[in-house]
Amino acid sequence: MKIARVEVFALKAPPPKRPHWTSHFIVPTANEILVRLYTDEGIEGFGLATSYTPIDFAVKAWKSGLAEQIIGEDALAPERLYQKLFALTTSKAASEKGWSREALIRISAAVDIACWDIVGKAAKLPLFRLFGGYRDEVQAYVTCGYYRDGKDNAELRDEVQMLVEQGHTGFKAKAGGLPLKEDIERMAVMREVIGPDADFMVDPNRAWDLPTAVEAARLLEPLNPRWLEEPIRWEDDRRGLKLLAQKTRIPLSGGESEMTSYGCRAMLEEQAIQILQFDCTMMGGFTEGRKLTGLCELNHVQVAPHHDCFIHAHIVASSPAGCIVEAFTDPERDPLQAELFEDAPPIRNGRMKLKEQPGLGLTLSEAAIRKYGERVI
Repeated sequence: MKIARVEVFALKAPPPKRPHWTSHFIVPTANEILVRLYTDEGIEGFGLATSYTPIDFAVKAWKSGLAEQIIGEDALAPERLYQKLFALTTSKAASEKGWSREALIRISAAVDIACWDIVGKAAKLPLFRLFGGYRDEVQAYVTCGYYRDGKDNAELRDEVQMLVEQGHTGFKAKAGGLPLKEDIERMAVMREVIGPDADFMVDPNRAWDLPTAVEAARLLEPLNPRWLEEPIRWEDDRRGLKLLAQKTRIPLSGGESEMTSYGCRAMLEEQAIQILQFDCTMMGGFTEGRKLTGLCELNHVQVAPHHDCFIHAHIVASSPAGCIVEAFTDPERDPLQAELFEDAPPIRNGRMKLKEQPGLGLTLSEAAIRKYGERVI
């Protein structure tokens, strides 16, 4: 089954009047590449690439001939096509065309997901069943508690109370952007609102040096977090996580900031994290995501992928290592989760039931593509 045609859209949305901040960067409301592959047998599939950095370099690669590397390839051989595209990261030809390494990593992920969507449709099976079918329902948590100009603890309390009333049972809060005392007060407010039994996760987005992280973990322990996510600054985070793990009982997580599956493997080798949070839309696609999931199972590490609950649900549902998916239910924070799919499975009482439709089991909203998309090729 050959790939006959490629369509690519850049999906963007204007920032809200009050941007959502993590500890040190503004989170884009929409910043993704949508890839649609059409085959000579009439089956089509799509994939997404997410980035927190500008996607201009990915757009440039598509506009300067990258699709020629894909047209004519076998859509039912995602491993082979992924390896071909990833190999371009060390290719003289790619360098001459100005295709950046990060752009190629993002693009290869989106193309890989689109191929697997086609594989599932050709097999007439949903991907979670092709990948192993361990379960057909997954836990889901909501990410919230972002920093915003003028946002105080009263507004934070109202935000979290609204999410509780929506039926969420897991909550992840942003931290690291204020002095530690103030952040601990914010976390205590959230725990009070959600109650003692709800899952509570804390994400500083690699904001703290090791001594601050050790102290933060000590102060957070009475709040009983399910995990502490990427607490250590980027320059030595793998070794820092290992040292922090020796000083806290809170499970540590990481992986969303890694650029390759090899980086995630190195995190596992440090034996510091209990939860791996790779993102198939940022690197590796399902081809590498499945390998990491198997590696996690063999190393007694749970899988809780970063971002895009509807895509990553297939990975989490497929394996005993699968733990939970991340959702963004505020349309102002993530309009694509709310609008990009016509028939996405609902999240009710902290759980998502996967659909039995083949492939990703998702139908793109053409209205949302027109609203947020700019045609690239």
